[in-house]
Amino acid sequence: MKILIKGCEALGEAAIKAGCHAFFGYPITPQTEIVAHLSKRMPECGRLIIQAESEISAINMVYGAASAGFRTMTSTSSPGMSLKAEGISYMAGAELPCVIVNVCRLGPGLGGIQPSQQDYFVVTRALGHGGFKVIVLAPNSVQEIYDLTIKAFELADKYRNPVVIFLDGTLGQMMESIEVDEKSDTIYDSFEDIRKLKPWSANGVVDREYRNVIRSLYLDNEEVKNHMKKLNEKYNLMKINEVSCEVLGLEQEVDIILVCFGIISRICEKVRDILKDENICVGILRPITIWPFPYDEIKKYTHNTKYGFLCVEMNFGQMVEDVILGCSSKNKVYSCAEVYGNVIDCETIVEDIRKIIKGDKHEYKI
Repeated sequence: MKILIKGCEALGEAAIKAGCHAFFGYPITPQTEIVAHLSKRMPECGRLIIQAESEISAINMVYGAASAGFRTMTSTSSPGMSLKAEGISYMAGAELPCVIVNVCRLGPGLGGIQPSQQDYFVVTRALGHGGFKVIVLAPNSVQEIYDLTIKAFELADKYRNPVVIFLDGTLGQMMESIEVDEKSDTIYDSFEDIRKLKPWSANGVVDREYRNVIRSLYLDNEEVKNHMKKLNEKYNLMKINEVSCEVLGLEQEVDIILVCFGIISRICEKVRDILKDENICVGILRPITIWPFPYDEIKKYTHNTKYGFLCVEMNFGQMVEDVILGCSSKNKVYSCAEVYGNVIDCETIVEDIRKIIKGDKHEYKI
């Protein structure tokens, strides 16, 4: 069945489809529509939603629901991620699965409500203390928001780890037609089902002789060593198994490869079409997981481009550092990075590509 739906609302519908039992959030533009939509839909489905008094409260409520084995989610926008940081670290340390949504807005502080991708470093490197990692999914359409939200819950349970969905305000607010499955899924919403599927969860001692304890504190040196080793092995498995990207037009050598994610990749596809008329061949590499990042894919195409890579992103240049790591100095890497409240337009990207070909643009230096 096809429906016309806004990005934030599609995310909420996908969470319900995925069997999200409990949502805890707080209104903040431009993700308030997620909270508003779920405030109607969750009770209709017999599920729990609480508008917490703060982002800090919301993430700790998620901690509690996840500890009991329920599928749970929170959503926020950039300043809210800062407030959730400690709670996310606690959940990663306690190995609790959950889905966290960041609909990114512009600038530090309160900034503006306009769309940006300035939280790239936040979600890929600095979600909280302790060096933990989370899978970060970056959709580029409303359909992909829906599909990747369902996948996020599966990945969270698979690795017993938080998973982040990262999108900008444009994707959250835009409406598109998407395909949804009309079949209603059976979710495990009884304690008996949860005990079977999540035997580690803290939900009583029925049918067992011990109590499950959820914790991230280990005072014994041998215990903490084993726990850190276990976490690191899990993160390495994510790097091996969960890297995802889309490649367009790289079956043959191209003049320039555009590396982009989220809404910007849609703009870059238009750029590719425009430059065909100028006999400039453009390829696109779009990370769908921005962590783990597709370094091997970048490396694979280092010999496939004449002028190198151009990273296009709505920040001051953040993903460009990952592309440089992937290239291992085998190519020049350039940056088209702007933040001014609007999505970067085709003309800006086209002009940068022309400058690269003419030798008028300097490569990016870390």
